[in-house]
Amino acid sequence: MSEQPEDQSQPFDEEIRRDVDAVEKKMAGEIDPGARAVVVAILVFALLGSLALPHTGGAHGYDVLSGNDVALAESIQLPSRLFAWFALVFGVGFSVLALLTRRWVFAWIALAGCAIACVLGMLAIWTRQTLAPNLHGAGPGVGLVIGWIAVLLLTFHWLRVVWSRTAVQLAAEEQRRLAAAEEEQRQQEWRQRG
Repeated sequence: MSEQPEDQSQPFDEEIRRDVDAVEKKMAGEIDPGARAVVVAILVFALLGSLALPHTGGAHGYDVLSGNDVALAESIQLPSRLFAWFALVFGVGFSVLALLTRRWVFAWIALAGCAIACVLGMLAIWTRQTLAPNLHGAGPGVGLVIGWIAVLLLTFHWLRVVWSRTAVQLAAEEQRRLAAAEEEQRQQEWRQRG
């Protein structure tokens, strides 16, 4: 009689262990930006606003994105176009996606894209200051500078969020790896016996 309750509790224990593992795995893939979420949201709005401001001369950020006649008249170079697209896709798009879903992978993608946009922004400003004498165009505009600063700050904040995994999350990951290794070891021993 004592065997029956023990047999019934074993599937229950397995079910609980699977549920706990699923919750741990889900937590390991999430971020908790905390108060940084507000700062990131403000920086995303600043970055969006910078696209409405002049990037150079009469060319606004949306002109640079579209590559229309206004942008062509200002001799927009490739770094400026790449910066505008990287800022829009990674600085705005993936940042919003990471904030809404709180997924670690989207925060990583936002970080990587913003880091590349930082370099492209610096090159965009530099190319606006060093135009060839035969090209017509003004220097860097306020939108370009504000956008570059916003991307720099976004990179810093996403770096802090991505690397701020809590000790509990890291310990849970380590425990899960150890349990998986033990289970694999038991499976190998069982195969060798059978």
